[in-house]
Amino acid sequence: MHPAARARTTFRSGPTPVPQPRSRRIRSLIDADALRVLHRAARVLLDDLPDLTDRLLAVLREQEPAYRIALENDDAATWQEVYRSLRHSVTSLLDPRGTREAAHRCTWRIGVTRAEQGLPLDALLHAFRLGGSLVWQRLVEETTRSEPEDIRLLVHVATDVWNFVDEHCTLVADAYRQAERQLAWRRENRVRLLAAALLDGTSRIADLPETAERLCLPEHGRYVVVAVAGGRPQDPPLAERAYWHSGVDVNYGIVLIGDAGGRESDEDDHDPTATPALTGDGPAGCRIGVGSAVTGLAAVGDARRLADLALSICPPEGGTVRLTEHLPEALVASRPELGATLTERVLGPLLRLEPADRDVLLDTLVAWFACEGSAQRAGERLYCHRNTVLNRLRRCEQLIGRSLARPHDVVEISLALTARRLLRR
Repeated sequence: MHPAARARTTFRSGPTPVPQPRSRRIRSLIDADALRVLHRAARVLLDDLPDLTDRLLAVLREQEPAYRIALENDDAATWQEVYRSLRHSVTSLLDPRGTREAAHRCTWRIGVTRAEQGLPLDALLHAFRLGGSLVWQRLVEETTRSEPEDIRLLVHVATDVWNFVDEHCTLVADAYRQAERQLAWRRENRVRLLAAALLDGTSRIADLPETAERLCLPEHGRYVVVAVAGGRPQDPPLAERAYWHSGVDVNYGIVLIGDAGGRESDEDDHDPTATPALTGDGPAGCRIGVGSAVTGLAAVGDARRLADLALSICPPEGGTVRLTEHLPEALVASRPELGATLTERVLGPLLRLEPADRDVLLDTLVAWFACEGSAQRAGERLYCHRNTVLNRLRRCEQLIGRSLARPHDVVEISLALTARRLLRR
C-alpha cells in the first residue's frame, strides 16, 4: 500500500462514523409516500361521508337485527351517530394527534348511549368493525381509481388503520360496560327504594304498578312479611317466593302466600301464615318474626309492623314466632306502657318481696300456667310435691288479691306474667 494512503488511515482522528443501513432510509421514504397516498384518499372520503354512512347503515340493516330495530325506532338519530363516528375515523387518518380526544369522546358517548338503550354489545362492536372495514375498502377503492400504481403503498399503513379500529372497539366496550354497571346499580337502588317505601308504608299508590313489576310480585296478592335478625332463613322455597330487603339490623322478606282472591298457596286454609315456605328456621341464634297476612302490596307496611311485633317477642336465644300463635304476647308488646302498668297493678305486692321468696312464687305461677293448671305436672317441673305447689299458689292469691279459680283473674295474671317477661329483656 502507498505510504501516504497508509498514513491517512492510521492517523485519522475522532470517532469512526457508523454507516447507516440503507433499508431505514428506504423505509422512511416508503412511509412518507404511504401517508401521502392515505391522506389523499382520506380527503376524498371526507367529501363522501353521507354516502359512506348510507352504505354502512345498509349493511347494518341487513346483518344486525338490533340496528334494524334502532333504525325503525329513530332513523335520523342512528344516521347522525354513524355519520359522526365515521367522520372522526376519517379525520383521525389525517391528523391522529389533533383529533384523538374528540374521537375518543365520540366513541365513549356512543357506548354509553347504546348501553342505556339496551342495544347488545356484540351488535355495537360488529358495527364498529364493519365501519372500519368499509373505511379501509373505500380507501383502497379511491386509490385504485385515482392512482392505481400507489395501491401497494397502502399496505404500509394498514396496521395503523386497524389499530385505530381495535382501539375504538375497546373504548366503546369499556364505555358500554361502565354504563351498564351504573344502570344496574341505579336499577338495584330503585328497587331498594321502592321496597323500602313499601315496608315503611310510605309507598305512593302511583308507584305500586312499578313496584310490583320490579319486585316480580302481584300488586293484589296475599302477603306476610318476615322479619329476621341475626341471619336469613335457610329454606329455599321462602327465597323463591319472597323479595328480601336487607336492613341494618333486620332483614325483611315480603312473602307471597296467595292470589288476589285470598286463596293461600298452602294446605292449611285456616292459617294464612302456616305455609310450607315459612317453615324454615335460620342459623343458631337467628330470630324470626312472622306477621299475619294482608291483602295487596299497599298493605305491606302494616304487615311489616306486625312482623316487627312478632320479632319483638321472639326469645333472645333465637327461634321463630308467628304472630297468630302469640296474640296475647303481641297485645302486651304492642303497648309496653300498659304492660308495665298491668304488671305493677296485678303482681306489685308479690314483686316487692325478698328476691329469693319472690322468685320462688313467680316460678311457681309460671310453671302452673305452662302446665295448664295442673299442680301435679307443675310440681314435677319444679321438683317438688303438688301440695307445695298448691300452698305457694294460695300464698300468691293472698298477696295479689286475685283467685286462680276466676277466669277474669286468670287472664289478668297470665297477661301480667307475660308483660313482666317481655319487658325485662
